[in-house]
Amino acid sequence: MFRKILVAIDGSEPANRALEEAFDEAGSRDTEVHVVYVVESGLFSSLPMDNTLEIIYSVLQKEGEDILESARKKADAAGVSLTTHLRQGHAGSQIVSLAEELGIDLILLGSHGKSGVDRLLLGSVTDYVVRNSPITTMVVRS
Repeated sequence: MFRKILVAIDGSEPANRALEEAFDEAGSRDTEVHVVYVVESGLFSSLPMDNTLEIIYSVLQKEGEDILESARKKADAAGVSLTTHLRQGHAGSQIVSLAEELGIDLILLGSHGKSGVDRLLLGSVTDYVVRNSPITTMVVRS
């Protein structure tokens, strides 16, 4: 049914469940699975860039690369072809934008990510995507 699936991942358990759901959905069909990790550079946009912020950004980017590599290994083990994307900016808008660029049929998201504050609601990124994406979006609960 779905030919192209995009999964937003951040290393959290709900994101890992969304990735597993994508692998199940892809099954043995000819479905493209894409994963995206977004470095939230918007958090720093109003601050002057100095060495400390460059180091923080570098750490966040490395974390994203590691999480994407882990997803690649899981996909290989599941026998699923996977394309990874590392973006920067506001996570919700980057997910929606990438999904539109790639012609995605289904976006899969965890119910909430890493932030404890976000757990008070559905999750700020998940909520943003659900409210703003014209693409079918599935929220996977852990």
